[in-house]
Amino acid sequence: PGVIAGPCSAESFEQLSRTAVALKEQGVAVLRAGLWKPRTHPGCFEGVGETGLAWLSAVRKETGMKVCTEVAGATHVKACLAAGIDMLWIGARTTANPFLMQEIADALRGSDIPVLVKNPVSQDIGLWIGALERLSAAGITKLGLILRGFPSVEEKKYRNSPKWTVAVEMRTLYPQLPFFCDPSHMGGSPEYLPEISQKALDLGLDGLMIEVHPSPQTALTDAQQQITP
Repeated sequence: PGVIAGPCSAESFEQLSRTAVALKEQGVAVLRAGLWKPRTHPGCFEGVGETGLAWLSAVRKETGMKVCTEVAGATHVKACLAAGIDMLWIGARTTANPFLMQEIADALRGSDIPVLVKNPVSQDIGLWIGALERLSAAGITKLGLILRGFPSVEEKKYRNSPKWTVAVEMRTLYPQLPFFCDPSHMGGSPEYLPEISQKALDLGLDGLMIEVHPSPQTALTDAQQQITP
């Protein structure tokens, strides 16, 4: 399986470099790190922003890894394209907003950067499909999917309910697209990573996006679900 791994949030160049070097030694080719973090409550760490683009570029030069980050609007897209970031992903909250998706699609028009789209926060497959349609209409051909689960008041075990049937349906609709699972956000705890990852691969998904931090207990975001390299 393909593996995309790295910290939930880029916090410093040293943190990114340590993580990337350790992951590269294990054969991971793509480093992920959030620069803009959509936090529910104000006052929380909302990412380092554009400052982190230089860190990602430096780590790529240092390790030879590809680098990717999350975008949630045209400003983010333009900054990433200017910095030469290798790949982008779109988060669950953004996927659920057609206005933002159109803004991102318009900003990406004319580029050939790969874009991975996470499932929306609501269990509405139409929103997921619509996000792909907007990007495709803008001429983006290198698209992929990420299943990170769905918030649910009924879910007792995992942070987000997997809803594997949705994954099967999207795989059936888009068999040609690379399809990843994000077991970190789905499980919400390292103890669930093995079982969720195995289930995803058993269903035929192509790879995993895993949150990795050199010191998870000190992470500024999602400390409870990250693992060490």
